[in-house]
Amino acid sequence: MAFEPRQTSLGARPAAWARAALERLESWLECEREQIGLWAPIGLGSGIAGWFILPHAMDWLAFCCAALAMACMGAMLPVGGRLRRICVAGGILACMGCLLVWGKAMLWGQPPLGRATFVQVIGDVTAVRPVPAQAMVRVMLRPVHAPNLPAVVRVNIADADVPTGLGEGARLRFRVRLMPPAPPSVPGGYDFAARAYFQGIGATGKALKPIEIVIPSTAAPPLRARLFGHILEQVDGPAEGIAAALATGDQGAIPEADAEAMRRSGLAHLLSISGLHVTALIGAVIFLLMRVMALSQRAALGWPLMLIAAAGGALAGIGYTLLTGAEVPTVRSCAAALLVLGGLAMGRDAVTLRLVATGALVVLLLWPEALVGPSFQMSFAAVTALVALAEHPRFRAFAAVRDEGVIRKTGRFLVVTLATGIAVELVLMPIALFHFHKAGLLGAFANLIAIPLTTFVVMPLEALALVLDVVGLGAPFWWLTQQALNLLLLLAHGVAASPMATLLAPTMGMGLFGITIVGLLWCLLWRTGWRWLGLAPVLIGVAVTFTAAQPDILITGDGRHVAVRTGKGMAILRDRAGDYVRDVLSESAGYDGELAAIAALPETRCSQDMCAMRMKDGKGRDWRLLFTRSNVLIDRSSFAGDCAAADIVVSDRGLPRWCRPRWMKVDRRSLARTGGLSMILAKGEVHTVHRAGDAHPWVARQTRRTWRDQPESFKAQSHRPQL
Repeated sequence: MAFEPRQTSLGARPAAWARAALERLESWLECEREQIGLWAPIGLGSGIAGWFILPHAMDWLAFCCAALAMACMGAMLPVGGRLRRICVAGGILACMGCLLVWGKAMLWGQPPLGRATFVQVIGDVTAVRPVPAQAMVRVMLRPVHAPNLPAVVRVNIADADVPTGLGEGARLRFRVRLMPPAPPSVPGGYDFAARAYFQGIGATGKALKPIEIVIPSTAAPPLRARLFGHILEQVDGPAEGIAAALATGDQGAIPEADAEAMRRSGLAHLLSISGLHVTALIGAVIFLLMRVMALSQRAALGWPLMLIAAAGGALAGIGYTLLTGAEVPTVRSCAAALLVLGGLAMGRDAVTLRLVATGALVVLLLWPEALVGPSFQMSFAAVTALVALAEHPRFRAFAAVRDEGVIRKTGRFLVVTLATGIAVELVLMPIALFHFHKAGLLGAFANLIAIPLTTFVVMPLEALALVLDVVGLGAPFWWLTQQALNLLLLLAHGVAASPMATLLAPTMGMGLFGITIVGLLWCLLWRTGWRWLGLAPVLIGVAVTFTAAQPDILITGDGRHVAVRTGKGMAILRDRAGDYVRDVLSESAGYDGELAAIAALPETRCSQDMCAMRMKDGKGRDWRLLFTRSNVLIDRSSFAGDCAAADIVVSDRGLPRWCRPRWMKVDRRSLARTGGLSMILAKGEVHTVHRAGDAHPWVARQTRRTWRDQPESFKAQSHRPQL
């Protein structure tokens, strides 16, 4: 007799399918067993990133619970499987990362000043950093007998106002308007407030005259400061800033025009002390020690020359790292170099991705906040790309040293250099688009000349000049260094002038950026053919970024500066805005041209106090905009009608309640809650800097202010602009 299949018999099919899928996954992980450990810093970094992305303490606790739940679920998988170990270790590492950065923020961070205030400060100087390119000195100090001020503040002092006796240990007295460290001006901008919190800076400002020395400094300037000043005295012109940066890591003497040219040409990595500089120094020390010790027959025959030279190179690398301020790229490069030297001393091949993963773990354990900065991301992404490319069998076979003619050897070297440059540019493109809204396109070609010039000409000449300065014979080598740096600057400006030098894009969302980075890591860290599945999220992320709608209106957090997209480009409300504001607005909008003045547009009508403007969005809808641009109080009879007729009203002061535009009112009170704004009118999207309920400790808590009407004597009648 025939019967229908029993329901219990259907349960075996999913179980068999699940077992087959698990076995197939375990087989793939077995093939990739040497690469699994590379994901350890990524597991730790996911917890750190989760703390920065999620806004509230309950969200952080939920993340930790979810990570531990994943570890518990992993423990239920078959014993001995690699997937079980990955889930357990990944969950624990993610929880550790979140707790690590959370704990450091609570224990070591410096809460920001609550609100801007004028105050007379008496403080002890802890650090002094000259910034010749901006004609000022940056001073860190601890206020004395000031319980209402943060423990550490940073003030700028103009060169003309620097008093005699300024230095570490001095006590100053001056007046200053202290401000909380600045959050991003617009969505997607640079967040100095988060960085200042972990650096211990609670407020910033510019010291006002007179600046008095209560107790002069008796301490000698640190070695880094003395070396910085010595190099500036020996090198003239624009090259002096780059020469000082290569030796000390301090870029304060580089003019903004030269720094921008280096960034646009893809050569900015030469200014940050990283793997190139540390490797060149350690390699030079090892080479010299090996040659000097080989002069002795006893040493050559009986001493472990490589071990001694490696130890000398390690000491030189550590000293160079401390001298240049121990920034994240330098620490990463130094740690990696020490591991390489240890591997060479033991006869091992140390230049592997495990080396990069170990360096990333060291940096994340000591400085977890570095994960969200462009320096960490670009540094490790570039090194990972280089090592992954070098480990590829075909590339290694092509780049291997062989007995061939000079022409073929030179051509092979150029091809290898160009291939590595292109690989680095492609990997860094999503990171550069996320942080800077632009990416280089010609950097790989510029580095063909710049890297050999810096490594084999500039740095050896500068090091030789510094050594010969001890006996007063360094002047000729300083002249040669200056000429080589002038050639480097000529290359940078020439490449930066090309319209193809950079590729601009509007702000990339954080979720899209995360997906793109995961795809990049998937391509770089695995070895089998499944690695190329990571190209899909990378291509999707880049494509969505370039095809995304560009913002129509950008408003800075103080409400003073507004940029509007027009049919011919972008226009700004206050045409006297400085270069920094213009750069921030242009980059966030993905615009590379000059910002015109809103008042000069034919579709705008402006008076001394207000500007009224009509614009169309991407769907052809008309929008009426109204901006205030003076501090003069406007009569209600004229202003109320303008508010009612406008779709959006923007002001840097508090607007009264009777100002009711059709769509949105943006004033000082609303901006205190939201921060800077970015609007896409066709979609009705408004992006803000601040998030509701953000509990990160560097977010300044705003004090609510009430609207106060000014006396009649301060009111002035304004002329109403007509459309």
